Amino acid sequence: MKKNGIDLGLREAFDDLFSTQEDRDNAKRTFLRDIPVAEISDFPDHPFKVRMDEDMENLVESVKERGVLSPVLVRPLEDGSYQMVSGHRRKRASELAGLETVPCIVRELTEDEATILMVDSNLQRERVLPSERAHAYKMKLEAMKRQGQRNDLTLSPMETKLRTSAVIAQGSGDSRAQVDRYIRLTNLIPPLLDLVDEGKIAFRPAVELSYLTESEQSSLAENISYDEATPSLAQAIKMKDFSREGRLNPDVILSIMSEEKPNQREKYSFQADRLRQYIPVGLSPQQREDYVVKALDYYKRVRERQRAQSEAR
Repeated sequence: MKKNGIDLGLREAFDDLFSTQEDRDNAKRTFLRDIPVAEISDFPDHPFKVRMDEDMENLVESVKERGVLSPVLVRPLEDGSYQMVSGHRRKRASELAGLETVPCIVRELTEDEATILMVDSNLQRERVLPSERAHAYKMKLEAMKRQGQRNDLTLSPMETKLRTSAVIAQGSGDSRAQVDRYIRLTNLIPPLLDLVDEGKIAFRPAVELSYLTESEQSSLAENISYDEATPSLAQAIKMKDFSREGRLNPDVILSIMSEEKPNQREKYSFQADRLRQYIPVGLSPQQREDYVVKALDYYKRVRERQRAQSEAR
């Protein structure tokens, strides 16, 4: 006998996979079904990008040859359609492979339950961009705060935040402080957050820059675009301090960004064969460098003396 497209024997076996009563109750809200791809909408504000890269090409080929081996997870909506919770890449691969339906685990979930499941399942990806992790942590934090406010009205909003951010940290592999830093990144304007994803702005400077106002960030982004240089941690902290004091403007940003960074100091290199005839043998590398500097200093002083004598005539 079948119910909702799944054999009842398989249903019982499926239920047996869940060990706790809560899991068994949740399993009763779940069934398997092939659903037309067109009836499945993407998760609202889904923070994880579906990239058209080599991995996607391989997934499409796999789907063409063997179908979708692992069902996607969806939740039913009131209008009779479904919303994707986990499996956006498999859904896209199915579309590209020309499949009309995709195997789905259909589960009744509230919006907050779906958000938490969506984040947890996608954070298992091999590659997660900083922006993706930042928005995912924020979405999960907000969902857990709403659940906490409904389930434990004795907690203050701050206590709820502290509890949920700690729970997120336990399940993510990041420390609680690191979770908070990632969430700070969601305050960056898109051009700056894109630079973080591209590795052009380091993580810690990006966190400091997230405290700047949108207009200050826009001025900084314009400066970066013009000079093709990004701020160091020290420069980011300085801009944050100026912003907090209300003294950060485009001129101040330009001044701070013009400061020399240790890793951007100009370096000189020479062919050893060109210098060997002028440097005594048997010197250590540091002694050879000191010898060249002294020679250049002597040459500079001689040239200055000659110039002064010439001007005196």
